[in-house]
Amino acid sequence: MKLLTLIGFGLAVALAVPAEATSRIKDVTVVQGIRDNQLVGYGLVIGLAGTGDSLRTSAFTEVSMRSMLQKMGIGLGDTAIQSKNVAAVVVTATLPPFVTQGTRIDATVSSLGDATSLGGGTLVMTPLVAANGEAYAVAQGSVTINGFKAQGKATTVTQGIPTTGRVPNGAIVERDHDADINSIPEFTLQLQNPDFATAEGIADQINIYSQRRFGAAIAEVKDFRSVRVKRPDSIIASRLMAELGLLKVEVDAPARIVVDERSGTIVMGENVRISPVAISIGSLTVKITEDVIVSQPLPRSDGKTVQSPSTEIQIAQPDDPVAILRGPTLEKLVQGLNRMGLKPPEITSILQSIKSAGALQAELVVQ
Repeated sequence: MKLLTLIGFGLAVALAVPAEATSRIKDVTVVQGIRDNQLVGYGLVIGLAGTGDSLRTSAFTEVSMRSMLQKMGIGLGDTAIQSKNVAAVVVTATLPPFVTQGTRIDATVSSLGDATSLGGGTLVMTPLVAANGEAYAVAQGSVTINGFKAQGKATTVTQGIPTTGRVPNGAIVERDHDADINSIPEFTLQLQNPDFATAEGIADQINIYSQRRFGAAIAEVKDFRSVRVKRPDSIIASRLMAELGLLKVEVDAPARIVVDERSGTIVMGENVRISPVAISIGSLTVKITEDVIVSQPLPRSDGKTVQSPSTEIQIAQPDDPVAILRGPTLEKLVQGLNRMGLKPPEITSILQSIKSAGALQAELVVQ
């Protein structure tokens, strides 16, 4: 049995899964070259109810407004613009692979100036360009936000992020982004979690299948993160990818501990091992109290009132025992830490110390 242990807020839970659990190749790999592309653009959101940019501090918004109006045949000259209903924004979108002209995709709008909310606004037509500088889509439409901001003279209430919103299906692809992959002679499968054992397992499963299907081995391991597959002449690439993606392979999980300090969650893989190690958690408390002692003279004497400083130092050191963690398995490690009554932040500190001491045979990732 494999164990995946979650420790969060003092809770330890062991999840047992069958050791023979396998995954489909399509779930643990991606085809190299078939990926999304990022698009970005600069535009204006209009129709805001006085929550737009202040033109005095956001000069680029006024320049953009003048440029837009000039393209529409409206020349303002030196006339001052006092509008608070416009906000300059950066528009981003993700272009999926193999999309064609006319496909609609979502766009994200983020304020660039000092606007307080984009709620109720409308994004004006904004070209979205890729890294090569060419425009692949155009975005326009109503902006929806998940937050709000209410402001009075003495109190301001904000929930969510009102300066970021989305335009659902607001971007239209203007250029085909398809490609003919069926005729490619070979392709490469990239592992999402690189590992030599997993890569070899994928190649072996593909070759076992291809020996029965095509009478020859077609896969070879390129490195620990990629497997090269040669396409037989009797099948197209898309069909081959579909068939190979359904093959199942046993994925080898690396020995790794992931610590999320913000939520206090610790996730440990089944292969984590620890050498016998002694752990002592002691807390030395030193309390220093400063006081002044006033000495009064006897009545009808020639003495004087004297102030003398007084310092009191208290040292407290609990009798904390030294705990010895024995047994290399993950279950023993978790039981030993929980038996000590430790909280997640303390467990994180201990794991880091054990790793520094060379007794933890696993990768420690702190997020």
